[in-house]
Amino acid sequence: MIFTKHATLFLVSTFGILAVTDGGSSTRTKRGLKSSKGSKSHGHGPGPMNPPNLIDRQSGGFFDVTNPCIDSNPDTPSAQCFVNGVVNAMVGPQTGINITEGYEGGFTRFRDFPPPDDPDAEGDIVEPITESYLEANLCPVNIHWHSGAEHFSAGEFDCTGRDCAPNNRPTGGRQLSKYGLMNDEEDVHAADETTHRELDDDDPPRDGFRCNFYDKQDHRFTTNYDFKYCKKMMVGETYEVHWPHGSAVGIGNGSWAQCGTPNQYQTPFYRGLFCNFARQDLSFPEAVGNGVGQVNYQAVANSFAVQGQVFTIINDEEYYYPDLFRGMIRGFKDFGKDMAVYIGSSSESQHTNEACSSYSPITWQVDRKCHLISASSFDKLCADMLSQSPTNMMADVEPGGARELVADALADPRVETLDQTPWEN
Repeated sequence: MIFTKHATLFLVSTFGILAVTDGGSSTRTKRGLKSSKGSKSHGHGPGPMNPPNLIDRQSGGFFDVTNPCIDSNPDTPSAQCFVNGVVNAMVGPQTGINITEGYEGGFTRFRDFPPPDDPDAEGDIVEPITESYLEANLCPVNIHWHSGAEHFSAGEFDCTGRDCAPNNRPTGGRQLSKYGLMNDEEDVHAADETTHRELDDDDPPRDGFRCNFYDKQDHRFTTNYDFKYCKKMMVGETYEVHWPHGSAVGIGNGSWAQCGTPNQYQTPFYRGLFCNFARQDLSFPEAVGNGVGQVNYQAVANSFAVQGQVFTIINDEEYYYPDLFRGMIRGFKDFGKDMAVYIGSSSESQHTNEACSSYSPITWQVDRKCHLISASSFDKLCADMLSQSPTNMMADVEPGGARELVADALADPRVETLDQTPWEN
């Protein structure tokens, strides 16, 4: 069934989506009104006469319901990436990496714990999920996005100069010389002065790589859009969207995520991933022999996964997609046709090539292509997010900063390719 934008604006109830698939927005609306040539709506078109006020949404504002995932944080601190110039043995492969086809990282193939009956043996190599997350019994538990792309894809999201986005600020991302895409010296110095690795209330987020769509001569990239539900968003800017997925099956005592319930979507994302961990007396792996309730690394890679897709926002209803909340777009044009699949970690801009994420190894499936999407698509997404209860997703309706490109030594050496366009996948 194809829904129009206005018919689906508040399709997601305050109880949330109870049953979702990882396939995401496989359909799009019929051609809508463009925002061009003096449109006063700036891309909105006619909207609901009296939409609910979600801007001032407060936790518990709809129902007095306790969130069972509120304290589900495994609290795994960042780890030092290198010790005496060598990759820390306690660190897993990191995200986001260069996903250009043919790229090979330098991380030694990551292995699981050795067998209990033979502690001197090598554990099995940890493998990513190479099928759809739906087939792997995972469900999306969160959605958030970053300012610029955290991954690098040559010819798609690889732009670092001032002309790549409307804020006139270059990215500070490291380029790979073997692809012939090094920054020129002027942009390197500018990036050092204008980008940030840490986020706070006073500084802008650290920007990642941009797509090559932005054109300051095209009014569709320069005409502002009046975002009603999203915050700090900009037409013409590039954003990398992430859909963390949790396990509907888990191991032993039931599911780890709250798939198919009003508690499925959570902010921050780890509340959704680890919602049932404490009740099952499980711990996130940190070291070999860390405890009776520890989960092995392959189980982590099978049960925690992220979809990624990169967009440039355009003020044009030709590019409206109504269901971003449910997952990445697939099954249309080249959406999801060329997916990079690898083992990585959580990302977030506080992690660097000195301070690594300990949430590893998890599966990543990232679309190598950059796509145009209407500003109204994001605003619809934010409206859906703000309608959730009992969770409060307010913190995720604005972009976070982008992690710097992961050093070769910290990147998975084998990046596979998956086509997510056929429905049978």
